[in-house]
Amino acid sequence: MISRDKAIIADLMKFRVMSRDDICAIHFRGLKDPIKATNSVLKRLRRDGHVRAITDRHQYLYTHADQTLKKDSAKIPHFLAIVAVYREMCEVEKPKVFEVEPKVGEKGTVEPDVFAIWRKAPFYIEVQRNIYSAKVFKAKLDRYEAFYYGEEWAKLSWQPRGKKPIFPRIWVIGEGNYDLQGRPFSVLHTQRARIN
Repeated sequence: MISRDKAIIADLMKFRVMSRDDICAIHFRGLKDPIKATNSVLKRLRRDGHVRAITDRHQYLYTHADQTLKKDSAKIPHFLAIVAVYREMCEVEKPKVFEVEPKVGEKGTVEPDVFAIWRKAPFYIEVQRNIYSAKVFKAKLDRYEAFYYGEEWAKLSWQPRGKKPIFPRIWVIGEGNYDLQGRPFSVLHTQRARIN
């Protein structure tokens, strides 16, 4: 198995599910016929039992062979939206770190969709596919504020050594009009994964 095969399999573990076009854009960019190359590699990886395909859609979706995600899971569009954010970020600069659904606190506390280190800055990213009510969104930011004052984040392994700890920016990606003011940390809201 070549390094690109291993990278595809690792990404399927990280993202849970990816479309053929996601895999093509991330791993086959710059080839003369990237779609043909992607299809060929995915067919071989599927045949060899490394990946599974969800074939009841216009474009096949792929998961790691050990992934327990069901083909009709309601989480699939969410995971695909996270891959889309990753792809957009890579167009500007590949993130140094991109962790999907990292465990940063107890269940019911902060549960970011992504932790990323991108353009030398840490981010907790919330990928919103739906518009949240003001009350629900405020509760989400209140959980981040409680996490901020708890200071457990200052002990995380990615923090710079020998320097003052950095609290990640909270980056909300998606539709909506939310009140982001009055927080002791930076909160950004964009419709796409772009920061100018």
